[in-house]
Formats: sequence, C-alpha cells, structure tokens
Amino acid sequence: MPPVLTDRLRLLPIGPDLAGDLWLAHQDDDVARWYAGRWSRDEAERAAAAMGRAWHDDGVHKWLAYARDSGELVGRGGLSYAEVDGRRRLEVGWAVRSPHQGRGYATEIGRAGLAHAFGELAATEVVAFTERHNHRSRAVMRRLAMTYVGEIRRPGLLPGRPGVHDDAPFALYAAGPQPTP
Repeated sequence: MPPVLTDRLRLLPIGPDLAGDLWLAHQDDDVARWYAGRWSRDEAERAAAAMGRAWHDDGVHKWLAYARDSGELVGRGGLSYAEVDGRRRLEVGWAVRSPHQGRGYATEIGRAGLAHAFGELAATEVVAFTERHNHRSRAVMRRLAMTYVGEIRRPGLLPGRPGVHDDAPFALYAAGPQPTP
C-alpha cells in the first residue's frame, strides 16, 4: 500500500522495514503506559513483522505517522482487525508520542483510518476501544463522531493498580460510514 497523506502527516504501512521506528514510538512514556511498558527491540520486530503480514493478508493494519514538514516520527495508528465481543471487527486506533500530543494528530490519524475503512474497504462499521479511564483517547473518539455503545472486558490497565489485568473495563465506540462533505 502506498503512503497516505493527510494535511500534516505521511502515514506508512508498518512492516519489518519500519521495526526500528515502531520500537522508537514505544519507547515514549506516554505511548508505553497504555501498552504495558516499553517494547524491546525483539517485541517491536515481531510486531512489525505481524503487521506486515496483516497488510499482505488483510489489506489493512497500522501506519507509522511522520510529520510531513519535518519527517519526525509522530506516532502510529490506523486500522486492524480485533476480536471484540466474540466477533472479528475492524478497529481504529492511535498512539501519539509525547512531544506531539495535544495538537490533533490522533484525530488526524483516526480520520485517515475511518476514510480508508469506509472508502477503500467499504466497511459498514468501525469500532474503537480504550481503557475506561483513558479520557484523552475517548475524547478523540467523540471528535471522530464515534458513538459510545457500551463497555467490554479485556486484558488492560486499571487505575492505581500496576500491571495488566485480565478483566479490565474498556469503553467501546462505533462509527458507520461518514457522509462525504
């Protein structure tokens, strides 16, 4: 898949060739906290290889996001398939490195993911989910006109308790095809 360009970002499909930048994204404290800590280089290489396979097999997975003006790594995000409520569903997500937070990049990545889902993939629904206490991510979901549809349980973080817990509450949001302006 060729790069996707947004107003401020260049989005590149993650594969083995981008494992180093994927590792770098997951060294950021604000990214690592939502992914149970920093990734090792081996974890990043395995994840990048799996993402590359998903791009090949499913035609979709996450991008690395680079600032178009400087080339700096902003974060990662996009689409992937996830098991949600016992069904394989198309999910949109984002993770933005600390120096770039609060500038609308997560929303920009999310919009690009939704456009790809409802355009090229002709999806009828996309979901997003995050730990119930991740207020910043939930705000992005609302900015993307996604609707809160309930709570799901999955491995995740609990406020004030270290580590990943098997039955953490997650807020689930959904969106259908967006009208073209």
